[in-house]
Amino acid sequence: MLLIELCLTALAVPLAFLAPRLGDGWFAWIERRVSRFATRRRLAVLTIFLLALAARVAVLHIEPIPLPGIHDEFSYLLMADTFAHGRLTNPPHPMWVHFETFHVNQQPTYCSKFFPAPGLFLAFGQAVFGHPFWGVWLSTGLMCAAICWALQGWMPPTWAFLGGVLAILRLGLFSYWANSYWGGSVTALGGALVLGALPRIKRELRVRDAVLMGAGLAILANSRPYEGLIYSLPILIALTLWLFRKKDHPVYALLQRVVLPMGIVLAIAAVAMSYYFWKTSGSPLRSPYVVYSARYDAAPLFPWEKVKSIPGYHHAVMERLYLGYGMDQYMLARRTPWLAILIRMLGFWLFFIGPALTLPFIAVSWLLPYGIGLNGFSIKTRLLLLINMISFGSLLVPTYFKPHYAAPSVCAGFALLLFSLRRVRMWDYRGDQKGKFLVRMVVLVIVVMVALRASVAREPWAQDWLVSIESFSPISAARDQLLRSLHEQSGQHLVIVRYAPDHNIHAEWVYNRAAIDGAKVVWARDMGEAPNLELIRYFKDRKVWLLEPDLMPPKLSAYPMTQFPTTHDPMSQATNRFDMVSLPRSLDRAR
Repeated sequence: MLLIELCLTALAVPLAFLAPRLGDGWFAWIERRVSRFATRRRLAVLTIFLLALAARVAVLHIEPIPLPGIHDEFSYLLMADTFAHGRLTNPPHPMWVHFETFHVNQQPTYCSKFFPAPGLFLAFGQAVFGHPFWGVWLSTGLMCAAICWALQGWMPPTWAFLGGVLAILRLGLFSYWANSYWGGSVTALGGALVLGALPRIKRELRVRDAVLMGAGLAILANSRPYEGLIYSLPILIALTLWLFRKKDHPVYALLQRVVLPMGIVLAIAAVAMSYYFWKTSGSPLRSPYVVYSARYDAAPLFPWEKVKSIPGYHHAVMERLYLGYGMDQYMLARRTPWLAILIRMLGFWLFFIGPALTLPFIAVSWLLPYGIGLNGFSIKTRLLLLINMISFGSLLVPTYFKPHYAAPSVCAGFALLLFSLRRVRMWDYRGDQKGKFLVRMVVLVIVVMVALRASVAREPWAQDWLVSIESFSPISAARDQLLRSLHEQSGQHLVIVRYAPDHNIHAEWVYNRAAIDGAKVVWARDMGEAPNLELIRYFKDRKVWLLEPDLMPPKLSAYPMTQFPTTHDPMSQATNRFDMVSLPRSLDRAR
């Protein structure tokens, strides 16, 4: 897919010189109608929102509701399940050591370590529509609409509408932001609100825009606080400088219309965050994230920090991840920072830009010495460039990086892209409109790539390939099939998971719902004969299974109760009820 996009993009360059008026009448017809429609700003934003929702529903037959598989996803889903049942957190379980897992606090309360904004959307989807995916769906639609709305404050409405369309095509259909429970869309929504409110406050000084900026800042603080803070600083500094320089409005008007409304929103958010921290960690100043990091993380968050004292782990698989994978990421960033930066830049480029969107940036850079110099950039463009540079620089610093870490600045990135496209479109080399053709080709290539991705999804030759490049977990389908199978059986179940020494640390099975004792299926770690017996006695009314996912083929079998005293009647009865079964073949293929 990357090669195809590269070839199509490369083909656009010679065509711009050889046939710049190719399809001019058809493109001009579309552009005129889009331009007239986009001037109705509110309708345009609403259209982007509904289009994003409808487009994702339209591809459900080829991109169905996703199955969780990544550690982070299960943690967010735990948060959603907790919120959906009207709780902020859960009491620690008496047998919590068996349930220890990644990104989940077991003490002082049982909860996700992550900040709550994404979990609120997932909980909304679960409570209202019956599945957390619809919270992802809603947040992605709001993100695309917010990007269109924000861009309307920075550029003509036609280009803002195009930005909303590009957000749908790039992020709203087949990206993991729209097809996992890992996050991205909610944070990008907050970043768009902050960016879009800035020019509106400066231009119209309305209370609602100050409230929207405060809401955006609150979302950033409750989703990705580090990246959100770095992204917001230049915007807030620009707003502060403007407030001090504003001479045509009295000070009390600025305070009443900007500072006070934003301050009230942020104060409410701060109180809510402190209350959430208090309920989950026992301290209003200590987040669940800090609690988890202090308990489990061995590698520091920043490469210049020294390694902490090594925590004590109850389970080998968790020790292997934090002292293996986590420490490797830290040592890479510490010992070879330039290699780590290069890897992150490549990952950023592959996810957000790709060959097609690289073309306008290359074209603008090439045109700088030919009439489009840096002095020709407006103050808006320079501010956007500064915001993007600072935000991108902040992503190169921490030990870890994933594309959704950049979510706060995604709207600013789209704004810079569209400014580049506008500049390229104005390029009129010898009067034959090569720049206009290049811009049209960039959009056309993106549309073609989305159509191609959708068309091959049902082809047998493409299914395994798409799974290999788009799936993050080798066990999500197998775990879901096993869970469905157990739900179809009578009674309640306890599944004790026994890993082999060479188990894939990214293929985790042990995750539970918010109310563990009330769940149909409870997942637990194998801890040896005596601790397992204690666990089984606690869940004395459940059918007990042993899952060995690393065998070939993986197997689910009745737990071997013969090793325990025969006087334990419930266990001996369970032994006679169960027969050994094989797990789905998809797990064997995944291994």
